[in-house]
Amino acid sequence: MTGADLRSVRRASSWTQAEAATRLGVTQAYLSMVERGERAVSSELASRAVGVFEVPATALPLAEYRALVRDTDFFQTMLGTLGYPGFAYLRGAARLNPTELLMEALDSDDLDSRVTQALPWLPLAYPHLNWDWLTANAKLRDRQNRLGFVVALARQAAERDGSAQLEQELATRVATLEHSRLVREDTLCRESMTRAERTWLHEHRPKLAEHWNLLTDLTLEQLDHVAA
Repeated sequence: MTGADLRSVRRASSWTQAEAATRLGVTQAYLSMVERGERAVSSELASRAVGVFEVPATALPLAEYRALVRDTDFFQTMLGTLGYPGFAYLRGAARLNPTELLMEALDSDDLDSRVTQALPWLPLAYPHLNWDWLTANAKLRDRQNRLGFVVALARQAAERDGSAQLEQELATRVATLEHSRLVREDTLCRESMTRAERTWLHEHRPKLAEHWNLLTDLTLEQLDHVAA
C-alpha cells in the first residue's frame, strides 16, 4: 500500500483527511505527508487502513521474507481473521497479508492438519495474491512443490464449484509452477512423520500428491471449509 493508495481509498469513502486521520489514530499533518509520498506507509498504519477502509488484506505491504517459527495458534488466528470459515471463531486485532501467511505456512516443518487443510482456501478467497513475490520466495526456499500442490487443490475446488474464471486463473498459476517442479521428494509441512509413514504414503498417496512429489494423503474431499 502506497500513500497514493491510501488517498484513493480515503476519497472513495468520502472522508476528509481530518476524519481519516482520527480513525487511523494519526495527525492530519502526518497523514498528509504519507499521502504525498513524503513518509512511507508503515506496516502498522497499513494494517489499520485495511480495517478502517475495508480494503483487501492483499493491500498490506510485503517485506523481505524471513523464515519464522510460528505456532498453531498463530496460523489459526490469522486464518480466522482473514475469514476462513473453519476458524471463524478466532479473530485477531491485526491481519497479515494472505500472500505472506501462505508462504510462512508452506515454509513450516510441521503444521497442524487443520491448518494444512485450510491452505487451499487462501488462493480461492484471495486470487489476487502477490504471485511474483510468493513464487520467487517459494523457489528460494525450495517450497514450489508445496505451493504447486496447494494451488492445484484450489483449482480443483474452483472447478467443482463451477467458478470457471477462477479455475482458469488458478490453472495458469499451476502451469507456471510446473516449470520449477522439483524431483526431490518432500512432505506437505509434516517433516516429523516416521519412516513407516513415509513408506506407506509413497505407495498410497493420491495422484496429485505423487505428481508434486509430496508425501501427503490430502485430497479435495477432505477440504470441508474450502469453497470458491
